[in-house]
Amino acid sequence: MKIALWSIGCVLLAGLLGLAWLVVMYPNEPPPPRASKTVAIELDEHSTVDSVARQFGSAGLVADTDLFAWYARAMRASDRLRQGRVLVTAQMTPRQLLQRVATGFGSTQLRITIPEGWNRFDIALRLAEWGVCTREAFLAQVGSTRLPELDPAAQNGEGYLFPDTYWLHDDMQPAQVVERLTNNARRRLSMLQAAEAAGFERLRTEFGFGVHEIVILASIVEKEAHVASEQPVIAGVFLNRLRDPQFRPKRLQADPTVAYGCLVMQLASCSDFDGKRVTRTMTADPENPFNTYRIEGLPPAPIANPGLSALRAVLAPAAHSYLYFVARRDGHHAFSANLADHNLAVQQVQLAAAAGGP
Repeated sequence: MKIALWSIGCVLLAGLLGLAWLVVMYPNEPPPPRASKTVAIELDEHSTVDSVARQFGSAGLVADTDLFAWYARAMRASDRLRQGRVLVTAQMTPRQLLQRVATGFGSTQLRITIPEGWNRFDIALRLAEWGVCTREAFLAQVGSTRLPELDPAAQNGEGYLFPDTYWLHDDMQPAQVVERLTNNARRRLSMLQAAEAAGFERLRTEFGFGVHEIVILASIVEKEAHVASEQPVIAGVFLNRLRDPQFRPKRLQADPTVAYGCLVMQLASCSDFDGKRVTRTMTADPENPFNTYRIEGLPPAPIANPGLSALRAVLAPAAHSYLYFVARRDGHHAFSANLADHNLAVQQVQLAAAAGGP
């Protein structure tokens, strides 16, 4: 009898120890060794902890699907599963994975990268995909953001949502996210103003540029240059157009500015805009305030959020006589000092494209 009771006690103790390990130690187990990647987990009203565990197992996110399912049940997550598309990464522990797919278990830190040249709409979509905040709430916050100490002319936060990698967490307040991004912009611009003081002064003296205009031009350079080494050259082209008394009218003729106007305004000329190709109808529209084919000088606001290299390119542009450039298929550009050479370069690019060349 004593042996039987002792055996039962051992079994119970082993079970308790196993349960304790499952809810205390297992949640922090390191993920299986795997290359860095993002995985989308699909959840609906029919999802169960077992089906979620199988998705994790298929993606290589957990080593033992049964163990994760047991853990989720022990945490009573069966009735707390979210619905919709949830993004997770290969670096997440079981606890973090559970936090992502079920409610009530706390927030998860997320390492989110905002690439150079993204506008506020791009950023809003990425944040919504990761569950940081909704697209609408983020855009509303950016729209109400003012930066009087940095840029009194800024009508919203566009241009100052600094591209970088951030540690955020799901279910953040949009104001916290925008503050994190704009504080980074403040810090970076402050560093640039100290390091590139001569560039700031030169642009102020020659063109009357302040931070507002510098960020606007940097945002255009960021969108036009697909190769970082060409950013100072492209910045030099735009400044040459504004500087050269023979270049009339002083229009930058930048497709990305036209496209941005179609994003922020309801315009008849943009009805067929596919988000990529700028049409002749769009470049002919004088109602688009961002249409640099029709307005002279800079558009009224940044069209994207430039990174350090684009800002530096504007502050220290390449010295040359180019006034024109055309994109080649390989991402580089052909630069020209006069319209005749530019037209020839355009023809060569078109011929190369037709032949399937670079």
